Amino acid sequence: MRRVAKKEFLFLQGLAGPFFSLLGEALEAAGNGVHRINFNGGDKLYWKLPGAIDYRGNLDKWPRFLARTLARRRITDILLFGDCRPLHSVAIEVASRLGVKVHVFEEGYVRPDFVTLEAGGVNGHSGLSRSPDHYLEAARALPPLPDFPPVPSSFNRRAKEDLAYNIASLLMTPLFPGYRTHRPWHILTEYAGWALRLIKRPAERRRSNATFDQLKADGRPYFVFPLQLDCDYQIRVHSQFHGMQDAIETVLGSFAHNAPADALLVVKGHPLDNGLINWEKRTLAAAAKFGISDRLLFLESVDIDSLVCNALGLVTVNSTTGTLSLRCGVPTIVLGDAVYDMPRITDQKGLDAFWSAPTPPELPVFEAFRRVLIDRCLINGGYFSDQGLSMLVKGALRRLEMHEPKTSVVRLPTSVRLPQVAPLVARG
Repeated sequence: MRRVAKKEFLFLQGLAGPFFSLLGEALEAAGNGVHRINFNGGDKLYWKLPGAIDYRGNLDKWPRFLARTLARRRITDILLFGDCRPLHSVAIEVASRLGVKVHVFEEGYVRPDFVTLEAGGVNGHSGLSRSPDHYLEAARALPPLPDFPPVPSSFNRRAKEDLAYNIASLLMTPLFPGYRTHRPWHILTEYAGWALRLIKRPAERRRSNATFDQLKADGRPYFVFPLQLDCDYQIRVHSQFHGMQDAIETVLGSFAHNAPADALLVVKGHPLDNGLINWEKRTLAAAAKFGISDRLLFLESVDIDSLVCNALGLVTVNSTTGTLSLRCGVPTIVLGDAVYDMPRITDQKGLDAFWSAPTPPELPVFEAFRRVLIDRCLINGGYFSDQGLSMLVKGALRRLEMHEPKTSVVRLPTSVRLPQVAPLVARG
């Protein structure tokens, strides 16, 4: 007799690496049905379970194909990484119309050592409350947080898995003629930028550390502005900025006109930037434009904890670095949309006023927020080590099985209107 599955899970695209395949094996071992759609050779490389579907069509045909698949395979839940990829944003809309639950993975709201798993959407699409009173009340019912063990993470492993994913995608391009990446650069162009950056990295690290050592020795007060990836949906979708150049101009211009004369602004490069845009050169040019060249430092590679936790304040579009500064009690202002941006946690007065009178977080409120966040949508684990993956799979399995399975199956009524797909623009 065929065992009746608890749920039927459909996996879409994940982060490059084995996580989705490992989670699929765990869900299947627990009695659930597991399904997969591959969109390119990299997806195919990392999925080890049988019965996957290779989708060879384009984005225009994707909504109808997905709706039919959900109905035929009686899918109850969809799993995906990143809710703003064109394929995924369409999938979430189709699923919502057909009553299928969507679970979105992302890199953690709180880093390091955590991964985000949230129903419906993440970041600006999150359903989390923005009321500090909500978190204070909810935290009262939660036990104290345990001491979470640090999670090993290997940059070399991340790079190798990404390389394998993209080589497989290139080699199997003829099998997936309709696929278009969400990334803004051709992968060979990106790797050329990374190769040059890796060559320069030791010198960048030495220069940054020397500059930071001098900053600490001088004792001058400073603010920190961490750059984010220009192609990131956090910038392109969840903020009012057109890109990081726009954000740089806004922050440096405000600092020039409103910050105390003795304060410095330290701009920190993003560790995963591919180097195709020289952000140091652009930042220094903007500093010269606003007349603050002598009050601005650019650090490419430095201990972020020490840098942030000793600052007067942190300005961010919506980086998770903001949760680090808040945990250190450092005043933080958010210019975009972030789940942690709310009264009593972040500064609410506006950027121009922030420089002269930054408001620190109320630490009990932030800690209540953090406890609720970990309870509801964070998993202790990581993508880039065997130990981290083991922790992550176990935590995700517990979280996904917390909810009762649906009592009905998906059917595709003729009255359901499928979303109209806008022209695809490849963005990160």
